[in-house]
Amino acid sequence: MNLLLDTHVLLWAAAEPEKLSADAEELITDSTNRLYFSAASLWEVVIKNSLQRPDFHADPHLLRRGLLDNGYSELSISAQHTLGVARLPLIHKDPFDRILVAQAEAEGFLLLTADALVAQYPGPIRRV
Repeated sequence: MNLLLDTHVLLWAAAEPEKLSADAEELITDSTNRLYFSAASLWEVVIKNSLQRPDFHADPHLLRRGLLDNGYSELSISAQHTLGVARLPLIHKDPFDRILVAQAEAEGFLLLTADALVAQYPGPIRRV
């Protein structure tokens, strides 16, 4: 199964695995699953880190390198993804979360999220 990790789950998997739920850890460590991170997540880390948000305190360059070195694949943002955002109901206002939902839907990936609002979207989303 192809898994797209939302930004918080991604940061926890990379630097604070003790924050992952047992469900998330099981899915992420299952070698039959392919792990993906979105360019949108790195963009979110860059922006929110510059705003000094403590939950986004990570060097995005090191984060990306570490993810690639650990077998994650990078998912670019396409026009199809951005257009998919227009079809989403306005459940969540965060543009980063909305693009992740649209990417998961367009690619047929399961989006892993810890965010209860994101989990309300229809489609391939699992709250972990």
